[in-house]
Amino acid sequence: MTASIVLFDFYPVTALMIILLALLNDIPILTIAYDRTKVLKQPVRWKMAELLTVSTMLGVIGVVASFGLFYILVEMKFPNGEIQSLIFLKLVVAGHFTIFLTRTDDWFWKRPFPSWILLHASFWSAVLATLIVVYGVFVTPVGWKYALWVWGYALGWVAFNDMVKI
Repeated sequence: MTASIVLFDFYPVTALMIILLALLNDIPILTIAYDRTKVLKQPVRWKMAELLTVSTMLGVIGVVASFGLFYILVEMKFPNGEIQSLIFLKLVVAGHFTIFLTRTDDWFWKRPFPSWILLHASFWSAVLATLIVVYGVFVTPVGWKYALWVWGYALGWVAFNDMVKI
């Protein structure tokens, strides 16, 4: 947010979008406690250097992905309202996928699979964000074509992030 405002004099999301983002992110976060992950026989000893390295890399990649989307949309001459809507959707979708990236130390599609409640909470809150953006509820509408394009963009970055994590 700060870099966009300072460097480009552009607010990538509105105040209302920040509130919606927080609410939509809280839905899957509340279900993490019910997730199925590996249960180790010994107490977990945190590998802080590894944890900080991976989390820093994923954070930097997330910023690069967001600025990449911003750059693409500006180059394609999208109106500011649509740029904000698409960045909002990217933040929701990519944020939800990040939960699945970080829940295990293996590829995100391998066992143990996420619990149904976590999977459904993440999927349906991302679908709700998509509907908000497609139909313009509280935001500038963008239509299905660009909303689905953002889903594909986010999925591409998820695959890249998973490779970095591994």
